[in-house]
Amino acid sequence: MLKRVFVAPDPGRLRLRSAARGVLGVGLAVTVSDLATRSLPAAIAGGLAALLALFTVADGSVRGQAVTTVLLPAAGFPVLALAAVLHEYAWARDVAFVAVLGAGMYARRWGPRGHALGTFAFMMFFAAQFLRAVTGQLPELCAAVALALLASSAVRFGLWCFERRLSPPAVAVAGPGGTGFARVTTRHAIQGMAGGAFALLVGQLVSHERWYWAVGAVWWIFVNTTSRGETLVRGFRRVLGTVIGIAIGLVIAVPLDGAGAPTAALVAVCVFGIFYTAAVSYTWMMLAVTVMAGLLYGLLGVLSPGLLALRVMETGVGALGAGLAVLLVLPVTTHATTDAWIQRALHCVHACTSEAAARLAGSPAADPARYVAELELLLGRVRLSLAPLVHPFTPLRARKARARQVIELLDRCAREVRGLASVAADPDASHDARLAAACWRVEAAVEALITPGVTPSEGHAAVATPHPSGGELALAHLHGLEQALKALAVPLQGPVTA
Repeated sequence: MLKRVFVAPDPGRLRLRSAARGVLGVGLAVTVSDLATRSLPAAIAGGLAALLALFTVADGSVRGQAVTTVLLPAAGFPVLALAAVLHEYAWARDVAFVAVLGAGMYARRWGPRGHALGTFAFMMFFAAQFLRAVTGQLPELCAAVALALLASSAVRFGLWCFERRLSPPAVAVAGPGGTGFARVTTRHAIQGMAGGAFALLVGQLVSHERWYWAVGAVWWIFVNTTSRGETLVRGFRRVLGTVIGIAIGLVIAVPLDGAGAPTAALVAVCVFGIFYTAAVSYTWMMLAVTVMAGLLYGLLGVLSPGLLALRVMETGVGALGAGLAVLLVLPVTTHATTDAWIQRALHCVHACTSEAAARLAGSPAADPARYVAELELLLGRVRLSLAPLVHPFTPLRARKARARQVIELLDRCAREVRGLASVAADPDASHDARLAAACWRVEAAVEALITPGVTPSEGHAAVATPHPSGGELALAHLHGLEQALKALAVPLQGPVTA
């Protein structure tokens, strides 16, 4: 787990820059909110709003990110007002909370913007419970959130908009489709509401004051998951990160007892940790979130070892609710989800091969690079989907071995595709008449994997010579790609061992 965070590659230092900008943006937002309202709860609400805006808004373009950020108050303010109005009406508040959770999850069907707006709306309801907001506090809370969004946007889009200097990002990968109850977002919305209702009821039995942590756990466990296996693994990692964070909080947050300057410094470290670790380790991200929550409770004057232990219990309740929901309510199997992502990756491999061959044949309009970028995103989704099967605690040893073999062979395909695209980008690469036949064999190998009963044709592609030309290099990559695709037939189409 340590290796994943501190040794994981960070191309262009994007994680580092994003984390540093997150600290700067959240810090400025908290400062502005506090100066304007002179209210600690309002400053906390502003800091949370800034963190969410910087963390969850992930549109493919800077302009799209700005539009989504502008829309955040439209999604969050009505929910914040609703939560404050229903503060004294427990049953109505509970029903509204579960409904907001379901609506927020359903909004993910509209891509990154829907996800960001849904998350912001849910977290505004959550923040109202955390701060025990009532109607009289609405003006200062809304003002703090608005100022925080302006401050964080000034940092993100003005002071430090490093995305403007980056290459255009790859097209966002959409989830497995479908209609009605076959759509993953629809199933997740229903599962989330079921898990949220369970967490809310059991969480209130555990604590009448901190029950909302259980509902919040359900929400964040479902984020970026598409199958029951992914959700179960994410629930385990959330509990693990919370437990480790509580242990650290007992050593750090409790002795501080809300002291201003050191608490602010440690909160900044936690914000940095959230941004820096999110992409590589959900456990570490949750550790940072848990320590930060303990520090904030210290500022509010309610922190105690008992409260931290209660946080673990409520998180466990939320993980249990999410687990039961994905197992019992309209389950989405790991196999079905993984198969959908693998098929998309294979189609992308074929498209990239065709574009590279066309480029080598002299077509200036052909561009395999865009498919290479899309393939990287698709393979990331395949790895995420297969994560439950390769988890150290999985009891399905045969499936674990098959999953690892699939990942290794798909990575090999990606390497060959990248090499082929690199050769095609060379203006001096020579055209070779054998490329068409080699590409046809790759196409046949893909068809054999995605269409039962189809057998790939046999053939031999040229292997690179000691000083190969562009055409021979391309043939070598195509040969390696063909062999990797044929090898994939064993784990993908072979009998499943119990």
